[in-house]
Amino acid sequence: MPATPTQGHVVVAPDKFKGTLEGAEVAARLAAGIRRVVPGVEVRELPVADGGEGTLAAALAAGFTRIPAKVAGPTGLPVDAAIAIKGDVAVVELAQASGLARLPGGRTAPLAAGSFGVGQLIGRAVSLGAERIVLGLGGSACTDGGAGMVQALGVGLFDAEGGELPPGGGALRRLDRLDPGALADTLGGVEIVVACDVDNPLLGARGATAVYGPQKGAEGEELAVLEQGLTRWADVVRASTGEDFRDAPGAGAAGGVGFAALALLGATMRPGIELLLELLGFDEAVRGARLVVTGEGCLDAQTLHGKAPAGVAAAATGAGVPVAAVAGRLELAEDEWRGAGFVAAYALTDLAEQPGDSLSKAAELAELAGEMLARDLLTGR
Repeated sequence: MPATPTQGHVVVAPDKFKGTLEGAEVAARLAAGIRRVVPGVEVRELPVADGGEGTLAAALAAGFTRIPAKVAGPTGLPVDAAIAIKGDVAVVELAQASGLARLPGGRTAPLAAGSFGVGQLIGRAVSLGAERIVLGLGGSACTDGGAGMVQALGVGLFDAEGGELPPGGGALRRLDRLDPGALADTLGGVEIVVACDVDNPLLGARGATAVYGPQKGAEGEELAVLEQGLTRWADVVRASTGEDFRDAPGAGAAGGVGFAALALLGATMRPGIELLLELLGFDEAVRGARLVVTGEGCLDAQTLHGKAPAGVAAAATGAGVPVAAVAGRLELAEDEWRGAGFVAAYALTDLAEQPGDSLSKAAELAELAGEMLARDLLTGR
């Protein structure tokens, strides 16, 4: 196993272990284990995210201020959400307003669920003076192409009789025209950057409906209705703006919210983990470090395609600092995780005494993993 420097601090930068621990708790537990083995070592806790759920929490852990906001949930019922603010930069996490976890009783609503609350969060950030908004997409409950998001920002969507379109992707088939209203004035001078790790277009076999619709409860005829609605949405937006973003990489993200962000909000897209590491000051945190530790619930093939641990590994190795991984489960072969830049990898399932302990005792096992990696990588024992 490659030696690590004997001087310098340790950066602990994990993503959440979905369903068990938030990123901040993973970081705290790993740090506690490391300090137990190497007393006095400086450990900097910097939980990360890749733009999906956990993005807000990562920003708050990095010193952003939480601003509460009551907004419309995916089915229109009010939910308590929040944004994060630091100076003139705001972080908006789609899942806070329109995520699957916000569905009442967990019941999916594939045709009616919408993104109105996301637009309300963006409006809240603008009202607080944000000049740059980082919009994290992921965990969406809706397939409305971002129509609800722009309606919340003042865009009018009307059917052939002049009636305002109701929420949800199911209604988009009836869309006749779009009135941009005061959108340009509302967002004047505000830069919107979308943190996104998928390159799906809006429509077709790799589009928002076909790939992600079933995850949101859509099946059979519902899938056809949603695809027809998104097609109509793309046609009307093109007629209104003169530009066509339906085939843009990432347009299909979050049920098509990526499309509306590009086509109507003037947003740019960047890989989620790359953007979040920049936002969280990772380059500064890793400078002079002797080791970086990252991880997520499951280290698998998806990890290698832009997920948070792979992004952390690339940034750390680029800075000349070795990086280790801790995961709930490890589904990569050793040559695969080494190929991704990790010098060591630890799985909670390997430390658990009983099946299921890696979930029910994740916090304790994460601390134990911190002890183990500290012995392996920081003491030379």
